[in-house]
Amino acid sequence: MTKPYYRSTYALVYAPGKGLDHVKTGEDFLKTDRAVLGKLRIGLYDRSPASAWLSKHGLVDSGVPYQIMNADPAQYPGEIIEKDLAAGKIDAAVVWGPIAGFFAKRVKSPQLTVVPLRSEPGVKFDFEMAMGVRYGEREWKQQIEGLIESKKPEIAAILKDFGVPVVDESFSAKSN
Repeated sequence: MTKPYYRSTYALVYAPGKGLDHVKTGEDFLKTDRAVLGKLRIGLYDRSPASAWLSKHGLVDSGVPYQIMNADPAQYPGEIIEKDLAAGKIDAAVVWGPIAGFFAKRVKSPQLTVVPLRSEPGVKFDFEMAMGVRYGEREWKQQIEGLIESKKPEIAAILKDFGVPVVDESFSAKSN
């Protein structure tokens, strides 16, 4: 693998008017009145860190599970946001950051909010992204890493343009 060229994290995505308009962090979400949280329908992919997070915080009953892998070619990861969240079938979603940012940005109405979630002990949300290079091709790997380094500003601009939440190492919990 090359050196990582960005780090992203899972994110909470919500539409206005569901009792979450004050939420700017995962901690804000968890401090929300339990009566409000208990009524939410939170979409998430099964067997994802989101499942563990809801379980850890006593919100399993609010979860609306989606299959992480589906053989239907008409289905795609962003429809949890672009179709179901935007249409009000769910009140919020917890999905991988690049999916959250990209598809939330495509929805024009309602205006969706994307809140990057911080890893915490027992729940790892953030991960580094790197490129795979065939084993033994050291020169090729060095060339790719040189391009990654020289194109850092352009890569950062693309990620920002696509709404990808980018976080640094400090976003990771100390004991995962």
